[in-house]
Amino acid sequence: MLGRSRFRPSLRREGRLIFVVGSPRSGTTFLGRSLGAQPGLVDLGEVKPLKAAIPELARLPQGEAARRLHRMLEVVRRLGLAGHLRGVEQTPETSFVVAAALSAYPAAQAVHIVRDGRDVVCSLLERGWLGAERIDRDEAGLELGAHPRFWVEPERVDEFGAAGEARRAAWAWRRYVTAARTVPERTHELRYEDLVSDPTMVATTLAEYLDLQPEPLAASLSQAFDSSVGRWRRDLSPDQLRDIEEEAGELLRELSYF
Repeated sequence: MLGRSRFRPSLRREGRLIFVVGSPRSGTTFLGRSLGAQPGLVDLGEVKPLKAAIPELARLPQGEAARRLHRMLEVVRRLGLAGHLRGVEQTPETSFVVAAALSAYPAAQAVHIVRDGRDVVCSLLERGWLGAERIDRDEAGLELGAHPRFWVEPERVDEFGAAGEARRAAWAWRRYVTAARTVPERTHELRYEDLVSDPTMVATTLAEYLDLQPEPLAASLSQAFDSSVGRWRRDLSPDQLRDIEEEAGELLRELSYF
């Protein structure tokens, strides 16, 4: 739990927010919490009003999306008495409006955590968020199941619903990762696999990028679990791997996972 002293009201507004972006099940929550635990930072978590609004924000001109995004986040920060701290926003769907987010906060930075799409598919299958049998909604009120999301290409809407669940999961990974990489000049990209294998190295480069102290960041990042790295080798069937390669193989190769 955050100390009470971190929430003392202040007239100073900190504009150097950090947007943690990437596909769901890639480590965004762990990374957001690790960063939010650093001195002077606060983890805003997944801001539910923002998450619920992103499908609409993604369709708006960047300027209008930036204004609405800024308004929502400032309400959350004000209610949390944390406007003077560097907020860490970690909603994966922010990947699709990262340009607007960085426009809304000119001093902000984005951190994109990338994980092997095949391991992401394993985790998404386990959660069942894209399963044909799901008829409920997530915590932000967004519908789960096999229906096309806002990020599905319009010309492929019918194909999405008819695809197998593993393919839909690979589709999601591809779209989130591609979206999160649209502002490379203001985005630091790191790999979940590197975070697990060498947290000190990741912490050193990330701390330099964000102007943080590397030692406490390394201590936080060293708590990452390594048991899920490479789980696709034992958890996915040949048919599922074939679907993943057909849907996201090009990006997997670009990122040197193949």
